[in-house]
Amino acid sequence: MAASNNLSEALVQPTTALALETVAIPASVFDRRPHPSALSAVKRLIDIAGALVGLIVLAIAFVPIAIAIKLDSPGPIFYSQTRYGLQGKPFQIWKFRSMVADADRLKSIVQNEAAGLIFKNEADPRITRVGRFLRKTSLDEFPQFWNVLSGDMSIVGTRPPTSDEVANYSDYHWRRLDVKPGLTGQWQVSGRSQIKDFEEIVSLDLQYQSRWTPVYDLQIIIRTVLVLLRGTGAC
Repeated sequence: MAASNNLSEALVQPTTALALETVAIPASVFDRRPHPSALSAVKRLIDIAGALVGLIVLAIAFVPIAIAIKLDSPGPIFYSQTRYGLQGKPFQIWKFRSMVADADRLKSIVQNEAAGLIFKNEADPRITRVGRFLRKTSLDEFPQFWNVLSGDMSIVGTRPPTSDEVANYSDYHWRRLDVKPGLTGQWQVSGRSQIKDFEEIVSLDLQYQSRWTPVYDLQIIIRTVLVLLRGTGAC
């Protein structure tokens, strides 16, 4: 209740520009060779094929989703944010907006229920009514198929971190970005939002790297579809 009251008060305050943070990436990140998956032509073909299918679905679903977002709350249809990908390369991620327009500015007044360098709150008051449905079905993430097609992301990989997260990474944590960030990955099919310990997520990401083959990617994609159909563990 307190978080909701703080949110309501913050929404009527003047909007201030968010400072852009420049993250210093350790030299050791560039000294390591990228994981073989980042250089695989087969994985790239899977990404292109999957992205084209995803963008076709996006084109079909775009109009009703856009109308629902605009009717539900004021603000843009899409949400964009700087994330960090392969070997710390920054890129702009795209999603359907599932939160109030000033969500980034209001993050500091929402309690973090996760442990470590990740932010999660199951009852985050910034999420809109339509946004909860979009997240439950993962429809909010369909614009990221453009990120996959452009090569900044992969269908399967690691969760793309934000600047405030990577600013506190140790060299061990940077190892999770030896692969491209993905729409789905080992941690999403191992519990998704139920996993709230960052160190466990890192362990699962590195487990993916040790197990990776193109066939394993296809297995994770199939498992992801099954998770979504069951509606379990939505982010």
